[in-house]
Amino acid sequence: SSRVLWTLAVTQFLDLRVANFFERMINDEGQLIDLYIPRKCSATNRLITSDDNASIQVNIGNVNEKGLYTKEYTTFAFTGLVRARGETDAALNRLAISAKIMKDC
Repeated sequence: SSRVLWTLAVTQFLDLRVANFFERMINDEGQLIDLYIPRKCSATNRLITSDDNASIQVNIGNVNEKGLYTKEYTTFAFTGLVRARGETDAALNRLAISAKIMKDC
């Protein structure tokens, strides 16, 4: 009984902390004010934590039918775990094909 009450109290405390964290991210004018914006891995959909020093973000430039850069790009992010497993190349190929950036051979 006391363990359940303790768990409930901790859960409510954490819920308040999470709510306060997200309230601080946007100011009254609707602008982001935090320096760290969480990212998700494009291959696994897992959250990339701030201490994942092996994670990368790749911007692939979009080109028009003549092959000229259009000043737009598509962004992919990968966790350090995906890179450590050596799956980044295959994942990037799969994502680029699904985004119609690259043709399937």
